[in-house]
Amino acid sequence: MILRTGQRVVFVGDSITDCGRRDVAAPYGNGYVSLVRALVDARHPELEIEWVNRGVSGNTVRDLAARWDADAIAERPDWLAVLIGINDIWRRYTDRPAEAVGIDEYERTLRDLLRRVVAATGCRLILGDPFFIEADRGDPQRADTDRYAEVVAGLAAEFDAVHVPNQAAFDRVLAVSPAKRWADDRVHPYLPGHAVLADAYLSALGLR
Repeated sequence: MILRTGQRVVFVGDSITDCGRRDVAAPYGNGYVSLVRALVDARHPELEIEWVNRGVSGNTVRDLAARWDADAIAERPDWLAVLIGINDIWRRYTDRPAEAVGIDEYERTLRDLLRRVVAATGCRLILGDPFFIEADRGDPQRADTDRYAEVVAGLAAEFDAVHVPNQAAFDRVLAVSPAKRWADDRVHPYLPGHAVLADAYLSALGLR
């Protein structure tokens, strides 16, 4: 158990984190953040954790940088959970390739953001891998995603962060089931896919 009584856990990221938290499913969203919160609170009510969701749909690491002061540093987290990179990659495979973020910029920007928030708040970090719900590692978008996930794993080691291997979690279920069972676009999970993510977060935090 690494969470402590009364700590503030802030999640920041893109649509996978957002999940309607700004409107129909305020304030936690209806995805993995809500599931992690519910399960931790149910199993450890004595902790009285404060949960905050600051995901914004469509974000890349560039967008995260633009709102970092307000949505990460100003929240004064004890733990900051970051899941970003899926759009940075995916845009290359859509009709918006100019908005894709190359891997060098991604790593440089994310490292800078993490340094800033740790220096300003002293928080601990939880870094989740970007993922693509596709079992074929030869698929171009899957191959790119694996490269970006390696960046996140490296940053987790660099910052002594909790590392959440989201792609590995999906690979486990994809070994025995089709991608369509988890998401229609291989990016935005159905609720069972969010449960796969929540399970990965709980395991990484030692809460299973």
